[in-house]
Amino acid sequence: MALVACPVAAIGTETRHAITGARGAFPEPLEAGAAQNGAREGVYYCGWASAASYGARSYLVVRPRGNILVDSPRYAGPLAERIAALGGVRWMFLTHRDDVADHARFRARFGCERILHRADVDAGTHEVEIKLDGVAPIALDPEVSFVPVPGHTRGSTCLLYRGRFLFSGDHAWWDPEHARVHASRAVCWHDWGEQTASMARLAAYRFEWLLPGHGARCRLPADDMARQIARCAERMRRR
Repeated sequence: MALVACPVAAIGTETRHAITGARGAFPEPLEAGAAQNGAREGVYYCGWASAASYGARSYLVVRPRGNILVDSPRYAGPLAERIAALGGVRWMFLTHRDDVADHARFRARFGCERILHRADVDAGTHEVEIKLDGVAPIALDPEVSFVPVPGHTRGSTCLLYRGRFLFSGDHAWWDPEHARVHASRAVCWHDWGEQTASMARLAAYRFEWLLPGHGARCRLPADDMARQIARCAERMRRR
């Protein structure tokens, strides 16, 4: 599965192995619930990372209201077939301009509506169907909200699902070495002060899962997660 997920095929083995099973293992369930129309609803990790998105992780949210693909994996036939078996893609949410990769191919395959903040739209994404505006949260439906977090890029936006899952793009991730939520000034492409303010606002939201494009994911009790986010914002102020 690591070899399949690697964007540049840099992982190998000393002996030959069949990888058919690994190809079919993605999307990998992180948390799955009840079966709906033959597909088990829940949150899945897509694997099949794309070099065009710097190897960023992408996720699939499977739900009765319509599935959401969060950021773009590498387009591959086995992955597309598995996504189709899970109900396809109704919306494709792009957290920011860096992780869009093969968005046009997924649009062509599934007819999904793509969502990106207007501040991050460029020549490669000008045909995106839904463009978000402003810094206030925007609800897609009762389960899904888009939370703008400008800083890493001008249009960076998180997706909050059911008050439990936060898809954070490159805004924040888990640092396992120090056991804390982290953001990096070295990869802040827009404004560190804005990213710090965005992180502080994010502490007001309740969620358990932090699912980033880069860096490790984590799951904590919601109160602990809020404290971690607030502490991250405080460290960012001091940098």
